[in-house]
Amino acid sequence: MRGKTIIITGASDGIGAAAARQLKSQGAEIVVVGRSASKTEAVAREISSPYYLADFARLDDVRKLAAALNKDFPRIDVLANNAGGIMGSKRKVTVDGNELTIQVNHLAPFLLTNLLMDKLANSKATVIATSSAAHKWAGKLDLNDINLENDYKGLSAYGKTKLMNILFTKELHKRFHSIGISAVAFHPGVVRTNFSQEFGGGARIFYSSPINRLFLSPEKGADTLVWVASTEPEKNWKSGMYYHRRKIRQPSKQAEDAALATELWDQSTKLAGLT
Repeated sequence: MRGKTIIITGASDGIGAAAARQLKSQGAEIVVVGRSASKTEAVAREISSPYYLADFARLDDVRKLAAALNKDFPRIDVLANNAGGIMGSKRKVTVDGNELTIQVNHLAPFLLTNLLMDKLANSKATVIATSSAAHKWAGKLDLNDINLENDYKGLSAYGKTKLMNILFTKELHKRFHSIGISAVAFHPGVVRTNFSQEFGGGARIFYSSPINRLFLSPEKGADTLVWVASTEPEKNWKSGMYYHRRKIRQPSKQAEDAALATELWDQSTKLAGLT
């Protein structure tokens, strides 16, 4: 692991912070990315790593982050697109005109990955997406209503973005594995984290209830991320696949739809302002 540069978004808390600590202890150079200045700096100081602030509800923040990472690091061995959350029961729109859940959980990591693409390719990098079994709750993904203007439901919106994470992983593999980029999505399990706290709704009640004592610790939830980041593609795991507990799992039928993955990529390119 020594000499590896690993960027982890959403690393100020939960799974991201746990993965940052574990991978740093293995000798990797960790780059901590978060939205909260105090939390992000605290994790970075704890593990003696550089940190960057970015609010994924603003695509300009993502562009500035990508520019800084491209400038500051000669190589990127792993990009862990881990940031995300459940955004509550009321539909919200970002300054970029996108539904908040779609932008934070899908469009922002899509844009960041694409803006880092040359460096990722040159580094033969691995791109990891923190998805979820919640992608099976998505219902039909209608890309004609990608910003969920009709019949918005918070948990369904979250499920759709986790489905998008898998579709993005599969399309990234299809387009760029031949030039050295490997991609994987994983389900961390139900983890004791704060990712639903800020925006309210039924998920916050669920995650704050006494039942959360049965949930996984962030360290256990981060296990597959750490395993992928610290091992070799094709030797230890297969690019383009969806994992849980270090094993390939069968995602939903929609997640295997190659035409849907291509259409999502094309629409995301436009919404993210890429040419």
